[in-house]
Amino acid sequence: MKKKKFIDPYIKVKSKKSNEVFQLFPNTNIPMPSEIEISESGTCNRKCSFCPRSAPDYKDIKEFIPTELIVKLSEDLAQYNYSGTLRFSGFVEPLLDKNIYNLLNICRTNLPKINIEIVTNGDVLSITRLKKLFTSGLSKLLISVYDGPEDAFKLDEMCKKADLSNNQYFIRHRYLPQSQDFGITLSNRSGMMENTEFKIPKLEKTLDAPCYYPSYTFFLDYNGDVLMCPHDWGKKNILGNYKLNDLKTIWMSKIALETRYNLIDSNRNFNPCNVCDVKGTFIGKDHANHWKVNNLK
Repeated sequence: MKKKKFIDPYIKVKSKKSNEVFQLFPNTNIPMPSEIEISESGTCNRKCSFCPRSAPDYKDIKEFIPTELIVKLSEDLAQYNYSGTLRFSGFVEPLLDKNIYNLLNICRTNLPKINIEIVTNGDVLSITRLKKLFTSGLSKLLISVYDGPEDAFKLDEMCKKADLSNNQYFIRHRYLPQSQDFGITLSNRSGMMENTEFKIPKLEKTLDAPCYYPSYTFFLDYNGDVLMCPHDWGKKNILGNYKLNDLKTIWMSKIALETRYNLIDSNRNFNPCNVCDVKGTFIGKDHANHWKVNNLK
């Protein structure tokens, strides 16, 4: 009997939120991304076995996103009265950035309606830092706990002592056994898990299945590069650089449109999607359907 894969319960929350904030660029029929994900540095303090960072050749780069880029992004989104989700996450630990409180404040000031999230391993959290994150503008903190139930309990208690409500934080139990996929929705991270501690091979046969990530996600790396999705850990498919263009220009670029429509039509025959095992249909169905029905190429 085939083992049932673990599915992160927060995916349902993200899917619901994505559909609720479906927006079009003003005076167009073009869907805006419902999720803006920011990988705001090149560094993390952990090397989890099921993460590409556990590969010996994965580079840890201690550089952080320039404040000016967040100012540009928030002002860019503000002109469209954006009300979706902006998430500091990606391939890094966001709370290693001492400037994170300033970045949150900029986003909240320019985008009062948005949902701002941070995904963290919780290692540097304290009650003082928790409170500062939310006074700076954070909406929700997603805490991925890797070391065991004792740490999960301690972090939960810390959040309560910081007077956070249940809808302001979510504990994710990433310490489960391998038989339960470590408590994450496992994938081969677009073929980047071959040399990691817990190995998942590249696909030998390309999946014949759709993927909706590029239909609803705008993924900004710390150096300004915009990637097609948060699973492209090898950074193989770069849609443009945000230092050089605005959001709408990159979102509607030729490579972005080709990537988006190929994946909607189950065509994964390009790098790195040809070796990726991600089931990319949990979120973004409404966006993908709109792209397909309206043929916005």
